Amino acid sequence: MANPRLLAIIGSGETAPAMAKVHRALFDQLGPGPLPAAILDTPYGFQENADDLSSRTVRFFDESVGRQVGVASYRSRDVDPLTTATAVARVREARYLMAGPGSPSYALRQWAGGPIAAALADRLRGPGILTMASAAALTLGVVTIPVYEIYKVGADPSWLPGLDLLGLATGLRAAVVPHWDNAEGGNHDTRFCYMGETRLRRLEGQLPDGTFVLGVDSHTALLLDLETRTASVAGLGGVTVRVAGRATVFPSGSEVPIETLAEVAAGLASGEAPDIGWEPAARVGGSRAGRPRAQSGPAEPLRDEMATLEGTFIAALGHGDGQAAVAALLDLDSAIDARIRAGEDSPDLDNAESTFRALIARLGEAVGTAPSDPRATVEPFVLALLELRDRARAARDWALADLVRDRLAAAGVAVSDGAAASTWTLA
Repeated sequence: MANPRLLAIIGSGETAPAMAKVHRALFDQLGPGPLPAAILDTPYGFQENADDLSSRTVRFFDESVGRQVGVASYRSRDVDPLTTATAVARVREARYLMAGPGSPSYALRQWAGGPIAAALADRLRGPGILTMASAAALTLGVVTIPVYEIYKVGADPSWLPGLDLLGLATGLRAAVVPHWDNAEGGNHDTRFCYMGETRLRRLEGQLPDGTFVLGVDSHTALLLDLETRTASVAGLGGVTVRVAGRATVFPSGSEVPIETLAEVAAGLASGEAPDIGWEPAARVGGSRAGRPRAQSGPAEPLRDEMATLEGTFIAALGHGDGQAAVAALLDLDSAIDARIRAGEDSPDLDNAESTFRALIARLGEAVGTAPSDPRATVEPFVLALLELRDRARAARDWALADLVRDRLAAAGVAVSDGAAASTWTLA
């Protein structure tokens, strides 16, 4: 049986289909057959549905990864001594251990200074793989973002002391920030684990000296091989090293010495664009590794294109320009389709598809709220929607075609399909 020693940091989506192949590749390094593996439930231990979350994660590993995992249950530091001893034993014996979603501040309160933190540290010193995802990933660094307290409760941006397991394992002084490319906010900035640019800049100003921000995108893993001292990126996004607003992104497929991350951070801190002279020959996760791209800010993702097209759509709708509105919809549809064809599976894509359907609903509502001499007023909007529907039918996207027809019907417009074209009447 192989004896790798790895720390895997997953930005989010640890039980999504895109991450299943990452888990499989990690398990494959441990060798075939059953082996001790567990998930640590502390980060979500306070939730009423904790049992369900554990069951779903166990099922994911069984059905999507093809491996059996148990549960190292340590929901609170107030549990009885037997529960504590059992959890610690499972953490120590696990060849593959994962902790994931929940609250980072809650996890820290249960782990810091206690037996689980010590067991996690020991796990990194010996052979095996420790995977920390989402909320658990936040606890790895020198400091930790209390996400819920800032984003949901409105607390001033500040850091909590982290477990610094990353420093213990690699020597890197970093604040780990998963959900780096988060786009769930739609019309407000939720990048950088829901902090957005403004709050992240405030947090950067409070970082301990010599500490940088290590961002991991959704559906992306940073794999730190503690034996070979290499860092590789797998999944759909990238890993960002950021200092005082300046950033370098290592895309999926990159592989560098772990020390390179610290060197890049030092270069960014000095105000110089890092030039590490690195041209890899390796392949990671099946894709050719490329040179990391240095940039002054975050890479432009689908959410930025979506925001631009949504703005164009809303402006066109406000001016009664149905053709321009539907042109923006068609451009957004093309952007989504291109990413689907490329095999993308990310929160950005889900958000774009949701926005696309919401804009169709708004176009239908515009038809329904037009003033009463109706046909001439609503005709540009109806024709725009019918053009979109014809395109969907040509592409055999029947779900979208039916959605457009149903929205029109709800607004009082009846559509009849003919051999050459569709016709419409006002109800």
